[in-house]
This record gives sequence, C-alpha cells and structure tokens, in this order.
Amino acid sequence: MAKAKIRNHVRRLREEMGITQTALARSSGCTRQTIIMLEQERYVPSLSLAFGVARSLGVTLEKVFEPEDALE
Repeated sequence: MAKAKIRNHVRRLREEMGITQTALARSSGCTRQTIIMLEQERYVPSLSLAFGVARSLGVTLEKVFEPEDALE
C-alpha cells in the first residue's frame, strides 16, 4: 500500500495565531520535534494527533490537512 501524501497548513495557521511550536505541541499532546516535522511535511500524523492539532489551532481537520492530490 502506498504511503499517504498529506499536505498541511500547520506553520501558517500557527503563525497566524501567534503561538510557538512548543505551545502547539503541548496543547496537541506531542513534542516540539513532532510539530517541526509536521511543518516540514516530513511526518504524516496519526488521526488522533491530526485532530489534536486542528483542535489546538481552533479549526477543522480539513483546514489543516489535505491529501496532496486535492491540490491538483
């Protein structure tokens, strides 16, 4: 099975909110390193982490994550 290709808007949304990677990590229940990897699109989060990040950013899951093919 092919690995999912997911694009995200974590960095843009986080910066618009004016919060640090550390603060987002704490409120999402992960580490700062995980947020860094998400922002660099080097990590595809679990569903529970994806929901946690979206909730912490105050937006829906679809506003943060989208399949790469949805951009074509």
